[in-house]
Amino acid sequence: MATTIKDIAEKAGVSIATVSRVLNYDSTLSVGDDTKKRIFKIAEELDYKKRKPKVHASHRVALLHWGTENEELNDVYYMAIRVGIEERADYHKVQLIKCLKEDYLDLPKDINGIIIVGTMLNEQIEKLKQLTNNIVVIDSFFDIEGVDAVQVNFKKVTERILDHFIKNGHQEIGFIGGYETFHGLAKPIQDKREKYFRAYMNEHHLLTEKYIFVDDFTPESGYQQMKKAIATLKDKLPTAFYVGSDPVAIGVLRALHEANINVPNQVSIISIDDISISKYVYPALSTVRIETELMGETAIDLVIERLTTERKVAKKVYIETSLNLRDSSK
Repeated sequence: MATTIKDIAEKAGVSIATVSRVLNYDSTLSVGDDTKKRIFKIAEELDYKKRKPKVHASHRVALLHWGTENEELNDVYYMAIRVGIEERADYHKVQLIKCLKEDYLDLPKDINGIIIVGTMLNEQIEKLKQLTNNIVVIDSFFDIEGVDAVQVNFKKVTERILDHFIKNGHQEIGFIGGYETFHGLAKPIQDKREKYFRAYMNEHHLLTEKYIFVDDFTPESGYQQMKKAIATLKDKLPTAFYVGSDPVAIGVLRALHEANINVPNQVSIISIDDISISKYVYPALSTVRIETELMGETAIDLVIERLTTERKVAKKVYIETSLNLRDSSK
């Protein structure tokens, strides 16, 4: 017997109307992302057949991502975005053609859309437009005209973290992060988080250059950069650090623990991502939650919208974030 909307509603614990509106992407519906994800997941589990137009079955979308799945394990931020893309593509029966960004010139010519995770140069994207104008960039360093984009407002994220630190009496605030790197550029460039940290601290007359440590976005880098900070600053360590990502922060916490520096009584830490392990490290990590899977899902939705509505005007979608305060900050 075919699965009905009522079956999904009963298993999800919501009304039939809510299920119907979620499955039909009703933008006026006020319901949490967790509820939406639960409904979509149950619909898939129950093999709900009337969940998308048949026209999607023939869509082929190229996914240009920054590294292999093994390489992504060092930065689960991009892995979570890719998972969101894959799950939503599977739901819509969209065929994904996966390709590393450096191989972008080898894409097949019969694709209906392109999703780019991370940054590519404008001239590279112009070449991709020869295949299709239906292009979505996720978390791009550059603001690119004429293509859809799914972004996080890192300026707002940075302000939220630093506002919290200052409100709680911190004046000496450091930064530990990584560089922005991508294919086509000879040298790494300053990441948005560092850029906005510098701008904010300079505006508040609190910028101290020796408090800034930048290398890679990995736990090992966080560990080494904090060890360097402890060795060079000694008893003049900042009372708070804004850390560019949770994996980096995990390394930072280890270095502080080894040096017998109490977190948060001596040094407060707030980072970005809210990966699943962040609540289980010691102390539990204060972090800004980024809805990475939703970013990936939104990219697929934008591709499909262009295909089904023939929309010509580019959209820029900013995904909201939230500050989750735990035990690593005060």
